[in-house]
Amino acid sequence: MRRSAFLCVLLAFPAMPAFAQAHDHGAMGHTVMNMADMDGAQMDMMQMDRGVLGPYPQSREASGTSWQPDAASHGGVHTMLGDWMVMGHLRLDAIYDWQTGPRGDDMPFLAGMASVMARRDFSHGTLNLRAMLSPDPFMGKRGYPLLLAAGETADGTTHLVDRQHPHDLFMELSASYSHRLSEQDSAFVYFGYPGEPAFGPTVFMHRASGVDNPQAPISHHWLDSTHITFGVVTAGFVHQNWKLEMSRFTGREPDQYRFNFDSARFDSTAARLSWNPDSNWSLQASWAFLKSPEQLSPLENETRYSLSATYVRHFDGVGQIAATAAWGRKHNSAGLTLNALLAEAEWKPAPDWAFFTRVEWVENAELLHDGEIARPAKFTLGGVRSWPVAEHLKLGLGALYDFNFTGGALAPVYGSSPRGAMVFTRLSME
Repeated sequence: MRRSAFLCVLLAFPAMPAFAQAHDHGAMGHTVMNMADMDGAQMDMMQMDRGVLGPYPQSREASGTSWQPDAASHGGVHTMLGDWMVMGHLRLDAIYDWQTGPRGDDMPFLAGMASVMARRDFSHGTLNLRAMLSPDPFMGKRGYPLLLAAGETADGTTHLVDRQHPHDLFMELSASYSHRLSEQDSAFVYFGYPGEPAFGPTVFMHRASGVDNPQAPISHHWLDSTHITFGVVTAGFVHQNWKLEMSRFTGREPDQYRFNFDSARFDSTAARLSWNPDSNWSLQASWAFLKSPEQLSPLENETRYSLSATYVRHFDGVGQIAATAAWGRKHNSAGLTLNALLAEAEWKPAPDWAFFTRVEWVENAELLHDGEIARPAKFTLGGVRSWPVAEHLKLGLGALYDFNFTGGALAPVYGSSPRGAMVFTRLSME
């Protein structure tokens, strides 16, 4: 039943009403639509270029309640259904993955997301509903090969190592309401089952600096793995370009059953301070206490910290450049402290071209059987070229290549120079 519903959502997006318009938030965050095709109610809605959580441009919106720079671009299709503004977005990647060396593997798989957002503005507030689904569960419980990655489990008894776990079918089902207190201030509440608590930077598949890279970072479980949490309540306050928010959420990571809904416990806490000093920058600092996050270590709790800065700017004659630098730390109740660093960037010299890179370094205690802390690094280069195939639809062709740096105790088990590569085709709705 859930598989049929997912396919129906994907098929429905391209068939949205004929008056739906392509949408893109540019450097100033203004909505780009064909104004001649709008009626009076639509004009009134689109003149309110305001974020769903407060008094800022819509282009600042990102995953969950996170922010990114106002200069970031978004693709999607918008339409009006009465008093509701509805947006649909689709991205599907058909990928072939190679990972070399003694612990490597290769496989084809499908990844991506399909999302629908519905927004209604009232005289003093905004109600926003969002649903996001993923095809990841169809790749199998073990996910896809990814050297140096670790996190979650495929069978409930062993750790997933050198694999990226699949995300759940339901990535987000959320609702938020913000109330305007003044021209510069607002208060909001967000509920998700599943949803994303107030921790870390924008999740990797939505970050402007990494949105075209189909590969998950190996720092995922330091920075943004909480983006699918079964039970989240967040309350926050926005003042001009500042946002302070706090979440109560379920600390346990999703289990190996990717089509169901896990139990909501609301046993963990997170807090995040965000600041956008101008249209090009977005900074955040966050903290979280997770109660029993690991299914295979149920007696251990974890404290996480995160700092990040994202920069987006459009240069005349050069195109758009986006970059993110992030640090994450997790400390568990057994006394183990592990750090991760990430730097990634994306350059779009033209609307149909994108080139991306990512550099990561992590401290990981799951890569070796004896629990010894390893400190590997990964460097990725890639790009994608897209072509319009229909109104609002593009088909892309891309590839990436990984350089993995092991050394020390990892060298004997990974080989002298393990590498990784992906080629992919992409269908996107913009």
